[in-house]
Parts: sequence; C-alpha cells; structure tokens
Amino acid sequence: MDPSPTRQELMEVTHNGQLLAMIIPHGYTRPGVNFFTPDAFSQQLAAMNHPAGHAIAPHTHIPAHREVTRTQEVLILRKGRLRVDFYDDSQRYLQSTIIEAGDVILLAAGGHGFEVLSEVEMIEVKQGPFAGVDDKCRFPGVAPEQIQFIHWPQ
Repeated sequence: MDPSPTRQELMEVTHNGQLLAMIIPHGYTRPGVNFFTPDAFSQQLAAMNHPAGHAIAPHTHIPAHREVTRTQEVLILRKGRLRVDFYDDSQRYLQSTIIEAGDVILLAAGGHGFEVLSEVEMIEVKQGPFAGVDDKCRFPGVAPEQIQFIHWPQ
C-alpha cells in the first residue's frame, strides 16, 4: 500500500498542537523563497526556486548567540524509500508515513524511528556536536500490526 499518492504539497505532522515534523516532497515547487518553519525553531527550513540569471548577493552571516534546547534534524533522502514512525514526547506511537528519494523531512519534536523499505542514501543535518550515547533516549518501536499511515494532502 502506498500511503502517499499526491506528493506536491508540504505535509505537517502535528500532535496536540505541537509540530513534530515537516515534509517537503520531491514534487514541491513554488517560485521564490518559501520559509516553512517558525522563527522559534533552531533549524530553519526553506525551499527556493529561482529562474536562470537570478543572483543571490554574496554575504556572510553575523555571529549571534542562540540557545538550543531540543535537537532538530533534517534528513534529505537521496535514494530509496523510508518509513518514518512518529512518537510523542512520552514515547507513545502516533502514526507513520513514507518518504522517498528527493523528499526532505525536518524532525522538530517528539520521537521518531525508521524502517528502510528500499535501500536508502540520505544526508542528515542537525545541531552538533554529536554527544554519542548521551545524545538519544532509545525506546521500543511500534509493532508492525499497529502501524497507521498518514495520508498526504490532496
């Protein structure tokens, strides 16, 4: 079963008003610069689409003190299909979706787990440095018979 028949619109995964994840599907396209994340997020996510000849002025980023209290990560799926399971902050399973090559997902809150459905290559971006075993709290995942898929917006 493919739970994602239409893959051109941004998907937000929420639970009790909390944004858990944002998924930009590989078919998403809008002109200009489109920021998706709230200013309060420590990771900012945007999609950009410019015509040939458009210039972005050279620039540097001004140092700014930022406090990060929650690790947020972005996965860029370059190849394959990946089931993403979402959990709340109490480690209770909520729902799942499938991302595929070209999709980008921001994991903003709650917990998450993955199952590789076809061989994947992905890039992960998150705040560092990686703290090793102290970086994550692992817990048992959802049983296969309990998986419930989110459907993409039509």
